[in-house]
Amino acid sequence: MAIDSIKSVAVLGAGTMGTGIAHVFARAGYQVILRDVEQSFLDRALETIARNLDREIKKGKLPERDKGAVLKRLEPVTDMSAIAAADFLVEAVPEKIEIKRAVLTEADRLARPEVILASNTSSISMTTLAAMTNRPDRFVGMHFMNPVPMMVLVEVIRSLQTGDEAFATTMELAKKLGKTPVAVNDAPGFVSNRVLMPLINEAAYVVMEGVATPEAVDAVMKLGMNHPMGPLELADFVGLDVCVDIMQVLQEGLGDPKYRACPLLKQYVAAGWLGRKTGRGFYSYG
Repeated sequence: MAIDSIKSVAVLGAGTMGTGIAHVFARAGYQVILRDVEQSFLDRALETIARNLDREIKKGKLPERDKGAVLKRLEPVTDMSAIAAADFLVEAVPEKIEIKRAVLTEADRLARPEVILASNTSSISMTTLAAMTNRPDRFVGMHFMNPVPMMVLVEVIRSLQTGDEAFATTMELAKKLGKTPVAVNDAPGFVSNRVLMPLINEAAYVVMEGVATPEAVDAVMKLGMNHPMGPLELADFVGLDVCVDIMQVLQEGLGDPKYRACPLLKQYVAAGWLGRKTGRGFYSYG
């Protein structure tokens, strides 16, 4: 499908990532069909987008007069059949293969044959997901970073089956969103999580073994390596449960014991200390 023929985009899932993806597509001038199973999820997503647009206006990144137009381009729906009108689809449902299978097979059935289907998965094999559809040559990974409106990177992941045209179109579309796309081949964790998660995991081992406090670990990485955020602050932001899940995907996919999740991370998850979203992780949040 030619890039200029893409006018409307369906985003499947109105969680943190889906909300951010819908935001950037609407801001870039696309009509967005935002779909989730419950109206309350959609209401929360629209409130978040409005609040984030206000933040962009305050920072001078968006003229105030444009806010209404951006919000008008968002169409929240619970009816899956509404996505049939879209020219491009992005799946952003939770990182559980059963949920992704159900959503992707239904989206594949509803979308026009020429439409590209992209997945925002952060770690599941793109080749496995592509094989669940009848359009594997038009299936591609589009891994946005959180928070989506602020982060410029999009990992564009080529599955074994992805065709050149679908890949090139997706790279171009990411640029139209004001993002910087980076081409990556399909492998567990891609580049971002394969490098980042072992860093977070090792930082957790350093705390578990009593080498240093979380504050000390993060200070070393910020002051010594010029990281804008320490690995344990970042883990709390991502969610410790998500970190453990991705480590398990890396260990299973690559078969190397070096990717086993740190016992302290698993203990925190068992306690319900998942980071910012629960008010406690490596740090406490008031």
